[in-house]
Amino acid sequence: MDISDFYDTFFEEAEELLADMERLLLELDVDDPDVEDLNAIFRAAHSIKGGAGTFGFTVLQETTHILENLLDYTRRGELTLRRDIVDTFLETKDMLHDQLDAYRNGSEPDAEAFERICRILQQIAQDELGLRNAVSAAAETPAAAPAAEPKPEPEPEVSSASEATVSGARQLTITLLGVSAKDRELLVDELKHFGEIGAQSGDETRYQVSLESSESQSDIEAVLCFIIEPEQLQIEASAAGGAPSVKASAPAASAPAASAPAASTAADEPDQVSAKPAAESAAAAPAAKPAAAGGAKAKAAAKAKAKGGESGTIRVPVDKVDQIINLVGELIITQSMLEQTASDMDIVSHGPLVNGMNLLQRNARDLQEAVMSVRMMPMDYVFSRFPRLVRDLADKLGKDVELVTEGKSTELDKSLIERIIDPLTHLVRNSLDHGLESPDKREAAGKSPTGRLTLSAQHQGGNILIEVIDDGAGLSRDRILAKARANGLTIPDNISDDDVWQMIFAPGFSTAEQVSDVSGRGVGMDVVKRNIQEMGGHVEIMSQPGKGTTTRIVLPLTLAILDGMSIRCGEETFLLPLNAVLESLQPLAEDIYSMAGDDQVLKVRDEYLPIITLHHALDIPGAKTKVTEAIAVIVQGEGRRYALLVDDLVGQQQVVVKNLETNYRRVPGISAATILGDGSVALILDIADLHRLDRRKSQQRHQAKHHHSVEVQPA
Repeated sequence: MDISDFYDTFFEEAEELLADMERLLLELDVDDPDVEDLNAIFRAAHSIKGGAGTFGFTVLQETTHILENLLDYTRRGELTLRRDIVDTFLETKDMLHDQLDAYRNGSEPDAEAFERICRILQQIAQDELGLRNAVSAAAETPAAAPAAEPKPEPEPEVSSASEATVSGARQLTITLLGVSAKDRELLVDELKHFGEIGAQSGDETRYQVSLESSESQSDIEAVLCFIIEPEQLQIEASAAGGAPSVKASAPAASAPAASAPAASTAADEPDQVSAKPAAESAAAAPAAKPAAAGGAKAKAAAKAKAKGGESGTIRVPVDKVDQIINLVGELIITQSMLEQTASDMDIVSHGPLVNGMNLLQRNARDLQEAVMSVRMMPMDYVFSRFPRLVRDLADKLGKDVELVTEGKSTELDKSLIERIIDPLTHLVRNSLDHGLESPDKREAAGKSPTGRLTLSAQHQGGNILIEVIDDGAGLSRDRILAKARANGLTIPDNISDDDVWQMIFAPGFSTAEQVSDVSGRGVGMDVVKRNIQEMGGHVEIMSQPGKGTTTRIVLPLTLAILDGMSIRCGEETFLLPLNAVLESLQPLAEDIYSMAGDDQVLKVRDEYLPIITLHHALDIPGAKTKVTEAIAVIVQGEGRRYALLVDDLVGQQQVVVKNLETNYRRVPGISAATILGDGSVALILDIADLHRLDRRKSQQRHQAKHHHSVEVQPA
């Protein structure tokens, strides 16, 4: 069996371990670090090192080995943590991530970066512990193969008698519990890479394999657990010379006892290893065991993801899920066609058929909801990226910031959740740089010196609301207006705060007094707005001077299925996203007011809404031309409300969204298309773009009318 078959599983698990390592490092209290957290960080590094060594990823193995040694000294209390040491550990984690990416892409990691991080970690060992050789000398020769320089791993609960023989050839008994014949065959083939296979006996309940090998038990366990669960594996080892037998179950093998020294120390300081009394090991072991027990569940869950099958989760490529979603969409369209046909039938003479169609409709809806839920991911996938960003940027800006996340379990479509990361990053950086004040300014304003930045997510109807909230100085209306006027914009005297706040999304707009590598170039906020609009959402800003700013992103839950309202204009049928429709009414002549040019507004409860005339915007013949004969649908787009004039309201229905640009071309005022129950194609309207299109055509008509009146004037 080709061991490279397990590369993808290793890469995914290593990514998860690195993410856990970063999270735990960020949560550490350097003055009073939690022992369980330190053990968990050590175990993560140890697991990555074991897997990297197994797959021959030498540079990744050596870097993790050096970090593992320092983490071992830390959890034993010999290395006192400081913030700068934690920063170095985080930097090492970033380096491990880069190395992992390099191996994933089939290339070698950056040798210069590897040597640099080794020097930094070695310097910590020398300065803090006085150990010149606390890290492996092999770090200086990353090109060496792992087999050329054996690094025996410390085993859990190993007596002092067996420690001396850990690097020699040993007779191992591998016990497999509840493993199928197919998996046993894979495991035995894999064990041949570690040594010589001996006797085999047993059945599916309990199967034993004899193996003579010089490899460490933890390395063997790391490979086997890519195929089976940790609780299905037991390893019994005895030295070739007849030393006492040592038993280690797989879960414990991933968490060496706290007293066991790192492998590099065994080579550089043999006296410390051999002189360590068994009593000291026994005393230290209880402190590590609770952590090992807690870590066993997390590791079992990670291994279960790799195994699939009976474990409750399987790994499925995204394109396969997308294919299923597309097929379900086609099924929904077919079901709508059949339903429309059945609706014209006599229920008395065709009762069973009509009842069957109703049952098909319910089942199709349940199937669609179940399939759509497969693509949903929790917002924690996004929010988990920001503790590190906030910590590093706050240090750079000299600010104290507390990050709070709410609604991490709120789910969003995978395609949206990946695209929302960059806009959210821009907003968070903006809040840290522009919104939150320095500790001195906050204290002068009577605030806590520590600023508060909140990321929240919640469902609201068919949308998800994502908010970035800071308790900083808030937006300055006067500064924004002054900057807008300096850019040549004409500003009405009675402009609302909401319209002022929207100005910061204009390209090139920035009120920063100094340009830095964090912000100030006016690049970013316009990109945020454009990206969110492309996802079918919009951005809203609320701000109070001295109290802070809230930036709200409103997104649809999914891009594949849409609840819509069918409308008719002339002979054409269109769809409006239901979450954009607020109400509908019959406009009265006294509520319609003319503005400059041909623009009109509709007064609705003391609010004046711009009118969008659909047949003008899209050049639809045969539509009702009088405003008072049409129906005004009050809709919302990009945070603003409009009165859309249509001929009739047809009804509400759920439709499958089809990308218009992929299947045809970009059409102004249209966001997508769908197929109705009668097989006809209906266009889905883009409210904000429709308003811009209507205004542009109104201006063209006004200019053409003015030009014509000039031409017919007598000389």
